[in-house]
Amino acid sequence: MEIGIFTKVFPRPTLAETLDAVRAAGIGAVQFDLADAGLPEQLDPAVAKTIGQTFRDYGIVMAAVSGTYNIIHHDPAHRQAGLSRLRALAGMCDALGTSVMTLSTGTRNRENMWHAHPDNATPEAWAEARAALHEIAAIGAQHGITMAFEPEVNNVVDGAQRARRMLDEVGSPFLKVVMDGANIFHAGELPAMAAILDEAFALLGNDIALAHAKDLDHDGDAGHLPAGHGLLDYDRYLRGLRTAGYSGPLVLHGLAEAQVAGCVAFLNERIAAVQERQGGLGLPE
Repeated sequence: MEIGIFTKVFPRPTLAETLDAVRAAGIGAVQFDLADAGLPEQLDPAVAKTIGQTFRDYGIVMAAVSGTYNIIHHDPAHRQAGLSRLRALAGMCDALGTSVMTLSTGTRNRENMWHAHPDNATPEAWAEARAALHEIAAIGAQHGITMAFEPEVNNVVDGAQRARRMLDEVGSPFLKVVMDGANIFHAGELPAMAAILDEAFALLGNDIALAHAKDLDHDGDAGHLPAGHGLLDYDRYLRGLRTAGYSGPLVLHGLAEAQVAGCVAFLNERIAAVQERQGGLGLPE
């Protein structure tokens, strides 16, 4: 399990300068967002090929590209524009050199798509999100792209149980999840961290397309702290990923550039410790 990072952690004028910084940090994989490279949301095919070649030249893997928009936004025109951008980007993924796009399941909050709203729990919000994900999964099937949504307490799919339900209802092999252990604790649930993490991996372990690494200092919201700076039981989280057979990158975010070296060292230390313990128990390497 190698360390990855969001490209936005290294704000630079050009993609080459961003990848220089990623490589200098000893990181070999990224989650990419067009905006991080100062690129427009509607990407030209020639530019996509150039980006893909730049990643290959640097020897850095584009583990995923962001296709996130609010799939249950109150304005249908906003939803349609987001879907159109996602569809176009899916068609560029082969040129970019990635086969995973990341998604959100949306919110009824009109001010911020990362903030909660009581209506997220309604049957209507669920039905809209499911319909959108059906369409998104079909786009994934058309282009051979895995569409991965992130269970997050402020969105419609706010935890492992609802994520499992959504996967089952959509029923597409092109719809998977992004696992982020810092995003799934509702208010009052931190004391049950071990049970909640174990349940998440039991329900979703076979459908993890990407894993994130950040931390949290309170429940009832998404985590916003750098990995190792909060309360997440990282040994349990990493054991869950390894036991599930996840071998992709562990993508850092929620951190400043000055914190990268410390977070990389923390993760490498914990990964080594978990590997040593699991290897001794005959569990998956």
